[in-house]
Amino acid sequence: MKLRQPTDFLILEALEDTGRNVATNLAAHTGKSRKNINTRLPVLEDYGLVDKIGPAERSGLYEITSLGKAAMIYQDQYDEVDDFEALIEGPNASALGQSPEAQASFVRGEEQPEDDDDE
Repeated sequence: MKLRQPTDFLILEALEDTGRNVATNLAAHTGKSRKNINTRLPVLEDYGLVDKIGPAERSGLYEITSLGKAAMIYQDQYDEVDDFEALIEGPNASALGQSPEAQASFVRGEEQPEDDDDE
């Protein structure tokens, strides 16, 4: 995962602050050009940090994902770690079979549903 700073974190912050949004509004919120925002949004989507949502396939409406919110939490560590993606996904994410969203909710301290198999 190779993020462009500060642009990518500004986009994530804007989506976290404003909710679902389009590139034009994100450009105004971040102070970056619309072209720059339009270039970065698909990259952030590929990384799983944002989702492109409807209603139309070409609507350009995006929202931040749980993994994107985890990236915001660890933003200050981006330059300090070798594998930022592993950091935000959490320890042993693949070994535990948990989705990045489940790992991100764990990082944020959200309640995890109890497993009924342990009874």
